[in-house]
This record gives sequence, structure tokens and C-alpha cells, in this order.
Amino acid sequence: MDYETPQFFRVMQYAAAADRDVIDMVSGNPDWDAPAGITEGLHEYADLGGVDYQYPPSEGLTELREEIAARRNVDPESVVVTNGAGEANHLALAAALDREAGREVLLTDPVYPYYPGKTKLLGGTPRYVPVADDGRLDPAAVRERAGSDTAAIVVNTPNNPTGAVYPEDTMAELVGIAEDCGAVLVSDEVYDHFDYSGKFASALGVDSAHRVVTNSFSKSMAITGFRVGYGIFPPALRDAARTRHMLANVTGSRPAQYAVLKALRSTDREYYAANRDRLEERVATFTDALDDAGAEYSTPDGAFYVMARFSGFPGTMANAERLIDEAGVAGMPGETFGETRADWFRFALVTPDVVDAARRLADFFE
Repeated sequence: MDYETPQFFRVMQYAAAADRDVIDMVSGNPDWDAPAGITEGLHEYADLGGVDYQYPPSEGLTELREEIAARRNVDPESVVVTNGAGEANHLALAAALDREAGREVLLTDPVYPYYPGKTKLLGGTPRYVPVADDGRLDPAAVRERAGSDTAAIVVNTPNNPTGAVYPEDTMAELVGIAEDCGAVLVSDEVYDHFDYSGKFASALGVDSAHRVVTNSFSKSMAITGFRVGYGIFPPALRDAARTRHMLANVTGSRPAQYAVLKALRSTDREYYAANRDRLEERVATFTDALDDAGAEYSTPDGAFYVMARFSGFPGTMANAERLIDEAGVAGMPGETFGETRADWFRFALVTPDVVDAARRLADFFE
């Protein structure tokens, strides 16, 4: 698979051009409302004017960085506010590769395709570690493939696309492997609010100069268009991350950061719990229908994706287009996530039409 050419928008554009109504189960755009603090923060910001309409600090609003640091129990100086988790991951990979400590980046298979795409863009070489059928990552398999040329190990927990949640012992072992081979563990934790297992453990639980944690408010606050994320960098990588961020972006959006800060301070746990409960119900509804369709599927422990395999119908781009044209459901072909799930499809459950989508799939494969 050509990871340097992201396929998500190709599928979405094909669906948009279809001659029938199509249920979008490709994009990861939450379909619920953002917390009230987002709207309140934007209204407050609009009334400020003056210097508050000018550039914020390149590394992010000071108060926002302090708020993130307090919640994550880290030094505010370690926090760089970025244009989404995507940029935070880019900065982390670039910093790891720029150390001239190897060119290899270890990734899981299946993998979120932007990771290998960024790796190649930065001149690195992806190398893949297959996960178990249920999505579990065996640290022993990572250690077996890690070596002196390993610059970074990238993981995503809760995982897109498998829904796996890596427990505390796995995260500790992964940090240890990074330390042993002189690499950097990059842990993308953007789905941390969508853990149904209660087993999620951040890499921040291990104090190490060899780990970077990235995150974003796009999913947890349903604001994918705001592009507010962050990276937590160890001292040796901070200056490199800040410099690259400044040269590429100058800074981020001040009104978006202001609104996120307002929402962080005003949003209670019930908001996040309600969205998590909503998704758990959708998982149950969708997988019940997949049973009716005779499909094999994953039951996620986190995030909001289900992978499914239909007998005699592999997860190719051509078959994804068939599902759009003939079933009216848009899902991502498994081949875009790697070799081990090439027979599968990934469906995003961030749509109120999960029941209808499941019925359409069941009818199509009847």
C-alpha cells in the first residue's frame, strides 16, 4: 500500500459523488455536540479584541499549556500546543529521526496510515510489527525487531483501527525497549477518553527521556476543525520540536486555543462519560447486525471503530466502492491499514445512522 497518498479523502469523495444516499462510516468526525465551554469561549474571545487578536506564543497559550500540564502531571515547559495530534506526531517523529540515531521507525500492522506516510516524508524507513488477532501488541515482538537503527517506536492506544487498549505493563515494557535501543517511544493517545475496558494506561506513567506523548481535543471535545493538539516532550527533544513547529506554522490559532482552555475548565466528567456510553451502545448495535450478516468482526476496547471481514469480499478499494454504490455504506478498505487486515473493512461509529448502516450491510451480504 502506498502510505504516502492518504486514501481517506479518496473514499469520502467517491461517496459524496455517488448517485444515492450514503452513510459515512469513514471519517472520524464526532456527530455529537462540543461542550458548552467551546461556544462560550469563542463568544468571550470575540469580545476581547486588541492584543488578544494577535499572535499567541508559538508553543501555545501559556494558560492552556499550564492547564494541560496540571492535568497530565508534567512540567509546562514540556508541552507544545500543536495543530492537532497530527502535527504533534510529525514533530515527535522528526525529533526522533533528527538525532541521527537510526532511520528505522517501528509501527504496528495494522497501522493508522498517516504514521508510515509521515515516516517516509521525513526520510525514515517503516518496519512493521504484526499485532494479535484481537489487536494486542506483544512487547516481545517489538523487542525482537528493535535494534541500533531504530529511531522511534510509534503506538496508538486506544488503537485506530483495531480498538485495542494497551495496559500499563505493555506501556512500561515499550518505554523500556525504547530506552534499551536508544529510540523514542511516540505514544499517540488521542482516543484516551474512549476507553471501555478501564485498562488504558498513558506512557506518561513511566518517567523517561525516551518517550513523547501526543494528544488532541479533536475527538474528546468533538472539535476536529479547531486543530488543537499537543505533544509532551522530554528536555532533549523540546527545542527541536518547538523550532520545527515555529518554522512550519509560526504559531497556532489563538481563538481555538482560548475556547479549548475555557472548555477544559468548565466541562464535567459527565460530558465525556455520556459520549463514551453512546459509543458503547453503537458498538453493540453494529456488531449484532454484523452477526446477522455473517461477518467476522472485532469488538473494540476503546476508540470508535469496528473492523469486519465478510467471506469472499476482501477489503480492497474496489470493494469499498461497491459498498458505497450497492449498499449505501462508506467504510475504509482494510488494505489501507496494512497487510494483516487486507481482508477487512474499518467502520467508524461516529454517525447517528449506525442502525440503518448495519441493516444495509446485512441486506447486502444476505
